[in-house]
Amino acid sequence: MATGGQRYAVAITDLVVKRGGKTVIPGLSLQIPQSELVGLLGPSGSGKSTLMRSIVGSQIIAGGTVTVLGSPGGARELRTRVGYVTQAPSVYPDLTVRENLEYFGALVGAPKKAVTATIATVSLGEQAEQLVGTLSGGQASRVSLAAALLGGPDLLVLDEPTVGLDPVLRNELWAVFRDLADQGVTLLVSSHVMDEATRCDRLLFMRDGHVLADGTLKEITSQTQTHTAEEAFLKLAAQEGTS
Repeated sequence: MATGGQRYAVAITDLVVKRGGKTVIPGLSLQIPQSELVGLLGPSGSGKSTLMRSIVGSQIIAGGTVTVLGSPGGARELRTRVGYVTQAPSVYPDLTVRENLEYFGALVGAPKKAVTATIATVSLGEQAEQLVGTLSGGQASRVSLAAALLGGPDLLVLDEPTVGLDPVLRNELWAVFRDLADQGVTLLVSSHVMDEATRCDRLLFMRDGHVLADGTLKEITSQTQTHTAEEAFLKLAAQEGTS
């Protein structure tokens, strides 16, 4: 989808989501440019996961439109074009890393050689024949990421993929994300760790179902006259609370 020369991987207009009788997203609009690494930052309960589920089509919406790569979110034609990694590893613990990826690869029609290449991409070569149930949490998360990569997605949606990981593993994963963005993949990565903002091309600050800011870290800190993402978020949240 293109607007004024800018191409967007995701375009959302007036999105409304209700869960359990409560409105959790009350009319949100945003656009995510193609081929960028976009950070979705905000505290737990801010609506990040709900927004991501709306984008991949696993969330019932009460109103508005969600357009992904030119099609309605969740459309059949997007199944191999959109990769989604949930917070909890979505792979089989009683299968090896390779067996899991061969299974998921068959579902999306990926060639067998793609399995070996993807294992290397997420740095799990030494664990390829190991049962996923015996891996560390960080390693299991990387298996889920590898499964999402097998179809060669144009858009990758990652729900807090670095939560609970040590600094070394976090750094390794962000290096993978950067490489993918440099190859033209659009990534939407959620986090509640504000220092991860420095790794993103663009940021979306979210709180209580609202987008508080949308722009580069430099743009947001300049607009708020702050120095860090955390300072900017706190200032914007305070302003939102008094408006």
